[in-house]
Amino acid sequence: MRLKADLTLLVVSIIWGSAFVAQRVAGQMGSVYYFNGARYLLAALVVLPFVGRIGSLANRIPREQYKWMFIAGFFLFAGSALQQAGMVYTTAGNAGFITALYVVLVPVALFFFWQEKPHWMSIVAVVLAGAGAFFLSTGGRFEVRAGDALELVGALFWTFHVIALGKFASKFESMSFSVGQLVVCGVLNLGLGLFVEKSMPVSWPLLGAVAYTAFFSLGLCYTLQIWAQRHTPPADAALILSLESVFAVLSGWLLLDERLAPIQVFGCMMIFIAVLLSQFKEWNSGKIDHDHLVEGR
Repeated sequence: MRLKADLTLLVVSIIWGSAFVAQRVAGQMGSVYYFNGARYLLAALVVLPFVGRIGSLANRIPREQYKWMFIAGFFLFAGSALQQAGMVYTTAGNAGFITALYVVLVPVALFFFWQEKPHWMSIVAVVLAGAGAFFLSTGGRFEVRAGDALELVGALFWTFHVIALGKFASKFESMSFSVGQLVVCGVLNLGLGLFVEKSMPVSWPLLGAVAYTAFFSLGLCYTLQIWAQRHTPPADAALILSLESVFAVLSGWLLLDERLAPIQVFGCMMIFIAVLLSQFKEWNSGKIDHDHLVEGR
């Protein structure tokens, strides 16, 4: 079951990486919150029929689940809104790698909010990832692009979203929880769009971006993520999901002809090494043991 969950998360990371291209297309058209609202609500509709197969929704959802669906949905909203807003001003590759910083931030957040002492490798990884993000976003010059700064703040919310799923969402039925967080995220994005955007431009590329991200990167992947994280520790899941940054760069190169300067490539390498280093302790300390393999979480 553990291997199946890890392979599932790998598929999720591939789809998420390619989705940065679709988000970049939407960003170039100036659509942020309406785009997010449309794709998250459509994704909820995609998953909803599967919830119906397991019985009455109202009777099966405990009160505690509603609270955590809203909390997870809020983190999802904040992360997605900042990420999509950043895509207007930065590349798919930059967005993918800066978003991947949440992997390094997970152990930091666990220390400050849950008193889980970080491994020394996590501390080194934070410093390494910070330097890598600087080279990636500035090209070695002391300036941070608006899009990259938005992606960085968004990474903080992705951090808490991963923790919320790993620590709390795993206690509930995955399909109904997925629908709940998607609806919360979609409604909050649409509500914000009413205040800051006049309308969503309608075109075939934009509709295609909505459909791809709704059906695959959201409806399918977030549901698979919730299921897989019931059988994989949060740090291990974060490592596998961090590979989305690599697939984001590859997708941007193949589909959008995006290029990075050598120093930006060096920054990407530093971030990726930091991600690996921050998670290496899981194998080095033997924390991945038979308890996780047998019991899940």
